[in-house]
Amino acid sequence: FLCDTGDTGQGARAWIKQILNQDMAFQHIKVIYPTAPARPYTPLKGAMSTVWFDRYKISNDCPEHIESIDSMCRGLTDVINDEIKNGIAKNRILIGGFSMGGGMAMHLAYRFHQDLAGVFALSSFLNKDSAVYQALKKNESVLPELFQCHGTADELVLYSWGEETNKMLKSLGVSASLHTFPNLHHELNRTEIEKLKTWIVEKLPVDAAN
Repeated sequence: FLCDTGDTGQGARAWIKQILNQDMAFQHIKVIYPTAPARPYTPLKGAMSTVWFDRYKISNDCPEHIESIDSMCRGLTDVINDEIKNGIAKNRILIGGFSMGGGMAMHLAYRFHQDLAGVFALSSFLNKDSAVYQALKKNESVLPELFQCHGTADELVLYSWGEETNKMLKSLGVSASLHTFPNLHHELNRTEIEKLKTWIVEKLPVDAAN
């Protein structure tokens, strides 16, 4: 579960725990909350922030900062490989996150790890000419399923950006769902996390865990 801009893994975990009144826990699944490294972040006028990658601006209408995205994909590949070394099958690993974390997860899975179990993106988007779209145009293999959620009142990452991302990925062969939350701002709510939990268990059922 990849946290948002400026947050930490522990912060994301605490936020979810506060919404659910308990940890997002499963008897047969481990949940990992990595923290993004601190780096200068252009939308904050170059101030340091924990971000997965840099952006020229918070918009879907500008080029991606591909160098920082790719360097983070390498870093997160190490996290995936550590789990595989510990005996977890790759098709039993899901990756996703909130806002920038969800964007990062889509790059990681659809460009570098197309054999993961699935991807979730909550209040997230890809830029119009995303490297993800370019990679999928050349793709022949079966892709991880995408579970997307977005609030219609999101004023930071517009609902239309999430919707457009969903449509583009579907047109490129991704099996993608988009769950819409009326009047939800740039935040998570309980219904959304419960839906996500149900989807996670569908993708990683107990009986296949052995």
